[in-house]
Amino acid sequence: MAAVSGIPVLILKEGATRTYGREAQRANIAAARAIAETLKTTLGPRGMDKMLVDSLGDVTITNDGATILDEMDVQHPAAKMLVEIAKAQDEEVGDGTTTVVVLTGELLKRAEELMAKNIHPTVIIDGYGKALEFCQKELEKLSLPVSLQDEELLKLIAKTSMHAKVVSAARDYLAELAVKAVKQIVEERNGKLVADVDQVQLIKKQGGSVMDTKLIQGIIVDKEVVHTGMPKRIENAKIALLDCPLEVEKTEIDAEIRISDPAQMKAFIEEEEKILKGMVEKIKSVGANVVFCQKGIDDVAQHYLAKAGILAARRVKKSDMEKLARATGARIATNVEDLTPNDLGYAELVEERKIADEKLIFVENCKNPRSVAILIRGGLEKFVDEAERALKDALSTVARAIEWGRYIPGGGAIEVELAKRLREYAAKVGGKEQLAIEAFASALEAIPRTLAENGGHDPIDVMMALRAEHEKEGNYYVGVDVYTGKPADMLKMGVIEPLAVKATALKAATEAAAMILRIDDVIAAARSEAAKEKGGTGTKEKEEGEEKEKD
Repeated sequence: MAAVSGIPVLILKEGATRTYGREAQRANIAAARAIAETLKTTLGPRGMDKMLVDSLGDVTITNDGATILDEMDVQHPAAKMLVEIAKAQDEEVGDGTTTVVVLTGELLKRAEELMAKNIHPTVIIDGYGKALEFCQKELEKLSLPVSLQDEELLKLIAKTSMHAKVVSAARDYLAELAVKAVKQIVEERNGKLVADVDQVQLIKKQGGSVMDTKLIQGIIVDKEVVHTGMPKRIENAKIALLDCPLEVEKTEIDAEIRISDPAQMKAFIEEEEKILKGMVEKIKSVGANVVFCQKGIDDVAQHYLAKAGILAARRVKKSDMEKLARATGARIATNVEDLTPNDLGYAELVEERKIADEKLIFVENCKNPRSVAILIRGGLEKFVDEAERALKDALSTVARAIEWGRYIPGGGAIEVELAKRLREYAAKVGGKEQLAIEAFASALEAIPRTLAENGGHDPIDVMMALRAEHEKEGNYYVGVDVYTGKPADMLKMGVIEPLAVKATALKAATEAAAMILRIDDVIAAARSEAAKEKGGTGTKEKEEGEEKEKD
C-alpha cells in the first residue's frame, strides 16, 4: 500500500503479504539454515538416518541428502532453493548433496553475523566470490591424479561414497561391482573419457542377501517370453531388435471390406497368416534366434516364432532397447524386410529366469558390452532401495573420478587446509571483503566439525588438533578419524573422493548463499481457496488439474 496526498493506494491484491529489509533476509536465512540443520546429523560414516513418511503413509529410511529433501515436501521458497541445489548436485556428480546443503547453511549463518555488524550483503557476496575463486585454484593444486587403470584407487573412491550407507558392511563387494561396471561403459569422445552412468541398468529384486547382488555383462529385460512353446534358454544367441510390430498393420484410413462368401473370409485370414509367416521366415533367414520387439507380436506370429525355436519378448521399453543395442552390438531395425545378418547382436546366453516371483530375461556374456546391468538383492524392500541409492552414488563418484582424472582426501582434510590458506589470503585482500573471506573459511570448517560431532567427539578439541596438524609443513591431507576423534592421514586411511564432488559442492553452495543473500523483499500472493483447504500453495493442485486436462 502506498499513500498519495493522504489517500491510500492499493498496489498488491488483497491478502498478499510483503516482508522486506532485514526481516526478509532474516526469515530466508532462518529457513535455509533449518534445512541445513536437519541434514547435518546425516553427514559422515557415523551419521544418523531419517525416516520420512509421505501423505500415503509410505516410509523411506535414508541418509542420502537428495532423497531426504525430495521426500520432505518443503514449502518455504528460500528452503526450496536448497532442495533445488541438492538436486542439481545429485544430477551433476551424484554425491555430496549433504555437504552442499550444510555448507550453504553455514555460509548464510556467517553472513548473518556480518550483516549484524552493518556489512552490506553485496560486500559479503563479493568476498564469497573471491574466496570461491581462490579455493578452486587451491583444490586443483591439492588434488592428485587418478586414471582408468588405477582400479584400487577407484574402489577406495566407491567405498568412501558408501561409508555412511546401510550397506556399508558389503561396501568392498559393491565397490568392486561399481568399478567393473563403470570401466565397462567408459568411452572416449573428442579425446576425453566419458562415463554415462545411465548405461548401467539397476534392477532391484527383494529376496536373498546384498551379497547376492551381481553384475551382468549384458542387460536384464523386465519381460517374459511371449509364448509357452518358445525355448526359455538360448546359447550363442543371435539377437534381432525390432522397432516395428510383428502384426498386420491396420490402414491409416477407415476402410470397409464387404465379404459375401465364406471362401473370401478364409482367403482374407490366410493372407494375414501368410504376411505374418513371411515376417517370421525373414527373421529366421537372417539367422536370428532371439527377438526383442518394441511393439506388439501377433498371436499367429508368436506361433510361427515358437515353431522356429525363436525366443521372443514384446513391448520392451525404448530405454532397454537402446541398452540392448549397446550391449549386444545389434542395430535396431524399423522394418523386418530391411533386417540383415549384420544387424544382429550377440550374447553367449539369453535365458528367462524367475527372480522373486517375477520372470525376467537375462541377456548375458556379451562381447565387450557398452551397457551393463546390476541385479540388486536384499532381504527388506527398504534395504534394497537404500542399496540402490548407495550403488548410484558409488557409480557416479567413480565415473566423475575417471572423467576429471583427479581425486582429493575426505574426512574434512581439504576443508581445514583450504580454511588455513583462505585466512592467509584474506589478510592480503584487506577491507571489509577480508571479513567475508574469513567467514567463508570458518564456514568450510563446519564439515570436519560436523563429522566430529556425528562421531560423538568434542568438536572444539578435534578442530584444535586438526589446525595444529595443518600448521606443520606437508600435512595437507590430515582429516578427522570419526571413529577415534584423532587427526589421521586420510590418504593412508583410504578415505578419498573425486575432485568433481568437492569443486561442484563449493560452487553450488556459494551460488545458493549469494542468491538468498541478494533477496531483500518477499512479496507473496494471496493463497487460493484450494490451497487453503489442502494446506498447500495451490500450485501443485493447479498443475495436477492441467495434467488431467491433457490426459
